[in-house]
Amino acid sequence: MHRFKQLEIWKQSRQFCTQIYLVTNHFPNEERFGLTTQLRRSSVSIPSNIAEGSSRKSNKDFARFLEIAIGSAYEIETQLLISNDLGFITEENLNPLLSKIDIMTKMMYNFQVTLK
Repeated sequence: MHRFKQLEIWKQSRQFCTQIYLVTNHFPNEERFGLTTQLRRSSVSIPSNIAEGSSRKSNKDFARFLEIAIGSAYEIETQLLISNDLGFITEENLNPLLSKIDIMTKMMYNFQVTLK
């Protein structure tokens, strides 16, 4: 078992989740049950899957949960790009979030490789 609170990727994904909540606060009210909810749920999924995976008895199981977290990161990237297409998020706010997703995805992938 790993101590998820000590994992840098868990810390970063938790901070990223907060950033997503702050950005989506400015989305139109009619998106409350659309992109806002999707982005928030996907962002919560990353640190949650890292935490859940860390409790597993085998590294193979933990690697599977990291795979799910990586999938959520790609889902967020897509949703942010759509949000930008629709004018809900500016390039100025979009680019740092996309950079952060890229960094987190690489960290999760590299960690996943060490677990296999």
